[in-house]
Amino acid sequence: MDIWESIKDWLNLDAETRRFLLRHAFNLGTFLFFVFLSFLAGRYTTSLVKAIISKLTPESFSIIYEKLITPIEKLIKITGTLILISICLNFIRQYQAVYEIAKFFLDLGVIVSIAWLVSRLFRQFVQVYGIDTIRKMGLEIDEMLLVFETIVNVIIGFIAVVTFAQNQNINLFGLLAGVGIGGAAIVFASQKTIEQLIGTIVLYLDRPFIPGEYIRVNLNPQAEDVYGRIESIGIRSTKLRTVAKSTLVIIPNSILANLDIENISRGKKVMVLLYLDFLKILEEREQALVEQVVNRSTDALFGIDPGSTKIKLFKPEDKPGTRARVTFFILGSSENSIQLRKRLLELANKTISKQLNEYEIEFVMQEPTIYVESPITI
Repeated sequence: MDIWESIKDWLNLDAETRRFLLRHAFNLGTFLFFVFLSFLAGRYTTSLVKAIISKLTPESFSIIYEKLITPIEKLIKITGTLILISICLNFIRQYQAVYEIAKFFLDLGVIVSIAWLVSRLFRQFVQVYGIDTIRKMGLEIDEMLLVFETIVNVIIGFIAVVTFAQNQNINLFGLLAGVGIGGAAIVFASQKTIEQLIGTIVLYLDRPFIPGEYIRVNLNPQAEDVYGRIESIGIRSTKLRTVAKSTLVIIPNSILANLDIENISRGKKVMVLLYLDFLKILEEREQALVEQVVNRSTDALFGIDPGSTKIKLFKPEDKPGTRARVTFFILGSSENSIQLRKRLLELANKTISKQLNEYEIEFVMQEPTIYVESPITI
């Protein structure tokens, strides 16, 4: 009965009111419909593009797609969906208040996701093609590649911030200038406090350590190094629990940010196991050639623990011929540096294969290469 009464009340509305409600309902329904389509398009576009590439393009394009795009497909879906939803906002542009609020957050999401996508795509390109290109140019590869990657990420972040500010009609440079002039007096009045806060910001951005890690630091050139466990990182200072005495050392962040810090906990190495199966029993001369080629290839590899390469030749139980087990350690302080060294190892494997083939020593390298993380003992 209540429903019937509601319908009667609706029918009793004047024509202008009904047209007003129907128009807004149509606008809202159209917006929600295209938002739904945006989610569908964002979810399945990458799969469709992948299928088209595999069917209509040469195999080389499929390989490029697999190496560069496949690892970041999820991020591409998110970015594409946010862009499409941002376009759909034009259907509710007449509702100014709702439109402005939604546009602000969507623009922020779109710019952040695009910046993140470009950063990840650049990292994939460096790992897949950049290292190989640098080697072909005859240049050495070291940690400067990671520094260059960080610089590019900072530039991408800066462009994203400026783009968002311009899109929202924010005079970013004028705002920074105004803040700088207005804050000059505050800086002079509280120089020590500002210095400590800047030290804290440096520690949080650089992340030389986190709570729970063990570090070694020299606070006084005339005294021994302080070795201990980080208990906490505060706004003004960092608390370090010494190992021998178990006392608590409180170090101002402004001082700690300017010291040489040895992070014991992050000193890790990864043991690499390579197995080479030779199709025949190797003579002593051939065994010496194998050891020479492997040692030369690994010693020239950036990030290898010097002198850690071990080669053992033996007869496998399941097949005729000779098997070589090669073990060595690669060193790194972060996941990015470890990944860089693993990529260099792939290139070293190709070098080993090429040189042994020149000596007409046929073999099969077992896949995959085995990596065993081995943290340095504290």
